[in-house]
Amino acid sequence: MTGAERPPTTHLLYLHGFRSSPQSMKAAKMAAWAATQPGLTWWCPQLPPSPAEAMALVREGTRHWPAGRRAVMGSSLGGFYAAALAGDGGWRAVLINPAVHPARDLAKYIGEQTAWHDPQTRFFFRADFIPELETIDAAARAAAATTAPRMQAWVAQGDEVLDWREMAARHAATELHVLEGGDHALSSFDDHRDAMLRFLRLPHDSHPPAERHACD
Repeated sequence: MTGAERPPTTHLLYLHGFRSSPQSMKAAKMAAWAATQPGLTWWCPQLPPSPAEAMALVREGTRHWPAGRRAVMGSSLGGFYAAALAGDGGWRAVLINPAVHPARDLAKYIGEQTAWHDPQTRFFFRADFIPELETIDAAARAAAATTAPRMQAWVAQGDEVLDWREMAARHAATELHVLEGGDHALSSFDDHRDAMLRFLRLPHDSHPPAERHACD
């Protein structure tokens, strides 16, 4: 089946990062865009602190979404979850500055945390969430060979939270875009959104570039 014959995406999921929410900049922009797309099913859930519960919530909520017509975008920890979800099959995924070693990196956050977009909201990140992340990671790595062709990763060299080299190495087999400068939030999101939508087989404004570069 050629690219033109592939069915368009009809269901889009967005997964936010650690301590984040559906109020994040990218999630809000995508929600506003999705509201203009007739017939598109959009979902951006508030993810629970437990990684196992987060994955269970997402899998249950998308259980009836049609394989081959569903797509997921994930940022930071949400990108880690999106890569794992792609292992279920039938998903295309865009990963934005995705966490690649969350069990290691989040160990220092065990304890009470506040939400970025509502400091009054607090949650407890428990020590037993670390092995949950390890379990998810092991499954995602085992499926990487089959999921990589269906994933696109965006990595900012100026990410102040995650090591861009680790992200690029982990997702080298995907359609990888390494951006000079930038930040963890990918403030230049608007400049790259059409390329993301095109990869996910969603409506977009711009035409494909004449040639593709590993770094752009």
